[in-house]
This record gives sequence, C-alpha cells and structure tokens, in this order.
Amino acid sequence: MANHEFFDAGDVALQSGAVLPATRIAYRTHGRLNAARDNAIVYPTHYSGTHDSNAWAIGPGMALDPEVYFIVVPNMLGNGLSSSPSNTGAPHDGPRFPAVTVRDNVILQHRLVTERFGVDTVALVTGHSMGAQQTFQWGALFPEMVQRIAPFCGSARTSRHNWLFLEGCKSALLADAAFAGGDYAAPPILGIRAFARVYAGWAWSQTFFRQQLDRERLGQSSLEAFLAQAWEPSFQAHDANNLLAMLATWQAADISADPRFDGDLPKALAAVTAKAIVMPCRTDLYFPPEDSEIEVAQMPNAELRIIPSVWGHMAGGGINPEDAMFINAALKDLLAR
Repeated sequence: MANHEFFDAGDVALQSGAVLPATRIAYRTHGRLNAARDNAIVYPTHYSGTHDSNAWAIGPGMALDPEVYFIVVPNMLGNGLSSSPSNTGAPHDGPRFPAVTVRDNVILQHRLVTERFGVDTVALVTGHSMGAQQTFQWGALFPEMVQRIAPFCGSARTSRHNWLFLEGCKSALLADAAFAGGDYAAPPILGIRAFARVYAGWAWSQTFFRQQLDRERLGQSSLEAFLAQAWEPSFQAHDANNLLAMLATWQAADISADPRFDGDLPKALAAVTAKAIVMPCRTDLYFPPEDSEIEVAQMPNAELRIIPSVWGHMAGGGINPEDAMFINAALKDLLAR
C-alpha cells in the first residue's frame, strides 16, 4: 500500500504563466496536529528524493519528533509522485511538461497546509538541498506564518557556478540519441548513466575520496563499484524527463524572483524574519559555506552553523551518523527558541 496521500490542487497557474491542469501534490504526514494547530513542521523533499528520503530525520526523541510535532513532507513537483512529466497526460506529458519554479512548489505547499489542515502557523520549515531552497522560499513568502527555518546544504538562490554544474549533468543526458528529444520509447539508459557519473564527482568532497571513505564507510571495492552500485541506481530509478524537470526548477531557484522583491535578493533575504539556523557543509562543492555566509549576513534573525564534515553535499542526506547528529542537534536548538 502507498504510504502517502495526495492533495488535488486543480488547474494551477504557474509562475511562468502556463497552466498545469489537475495538479497533485503527494505528501506524507507524521504525528498529529494539536488543538491549537501550531505544532506543524514542513519538510520539503530534495532533488530526486521522495518523502521516504526524509524519513531518517523523523522519529521519537529526535528534533522532528512525531509525538510532539505534526510533520508534513510534501513531494516536489517533477519527482514522479507529485505532478510530473511521467504522470501528466497530453498535452503536458514528457518534454512538454511546463517549467516549474521553487515558488510554484511552495505556493502549492502553502495551499496544502492551509486548505487541507487549517494551519496558519508553522513552527519550522526545514530541508536539504532543493528542500533547503524551498525552505528559504517559505521564509521569504510567508514571514508572518513561519516561526523558524533551518535550511541545510542549500541556498536562497542558485549560484552561477551551481547552474554550470547542473548544465553539465543535463548535457550528458541530452547527448544520448535514445533520449529522442524527450519522446523516448524506452528509458535512455546511457544518458541517465552519464548524467549520474557527471553528478558523482560533485556530490562528495575530494577529502571523502582521499580518505577512501567510499571503501571504508560505504563498503565499495572500487570507484567503479561505487558508481555502479552506490550511486547510479538512484538515478536509473527515475524517469529522464522527471530528472530534467527537477533540474530546471533547481537552476531557476531564486527567492527574489517574486513581484514583491523584483529580483532584489538582499530585499528577499531581509524579509525572512523567522528565527533561522542555516547549515552549509564545509566541503559542499556546489552549495559552499561562502554563499551561506553572504545570505545569513542579510537575514535579520539568522545564525550560520557549518557542518564540519568531509561528506560534501551528502552530509545533508542522513547517510553519515555524525552529520545526522549535527543537524538534529541544531534543529533541537532552534525548536527550543
């Protein structure tokens, strides 16, 4: 049985001006909403992740304790569960799926928690990577509603360098002739494999491989085994058009791309009045701490807390127990404020 539910949002006008018909958001909840409706936490998903990907941070005795909080985990548009190229009918199927922004996702998530659950106060929004980008967006768009935010291994706006990294991944997939402009008869396996291999060199730090943690901590016998067994399968499980749709959302991420901010990132960051702990990883290659330092300096109630890890971007994925403990401790600190 499916461990998630759906919020049917109807025909949705996207930020691009396109209309996505019969839009659905898949989500999972943990815990119960209290009588005051003020114990809600929103925990959006990351690139290629689902609500199951966030389960590592949720549990009794943890910061995200379902015995205390009502935790809503909405799946991002394009991930294969929420409305996506792979599950949307013509004329918006496959490569014709309209461009979706982080703002589009957050507006729908806001509708989910207000219309479905009657929530008007959110105790915390938190998330990893693209989940962090959605977290920043929540803080900027709904400052009167969001009490705290804790984005980790992510940014308020995709940097130019980050955009270039993603363009390399995308180009590797598009180079597979089997992709056929997105109208493939069978999955473009070689293209997805190339996509994953370009990505792999960025997700983990140089020190991670220098210390051979792929062998010692992940149990892989060689770099080829690491790629084939520990990395590629998660991408091969996804539809190629879905991967590209989520990538386009990531490349366009910018909390200031909203009429109230008109592209002014400092203005958008200043609007994030929630208590905040921003957690980059010291060795993240595409969401580096330097970017977070700049963002935190322009947020009125924010603290920078750098994850002291060699696991790179994957420090936010819950794989390494030490990193998971660091993030959990910060979330506990923030929720106690």
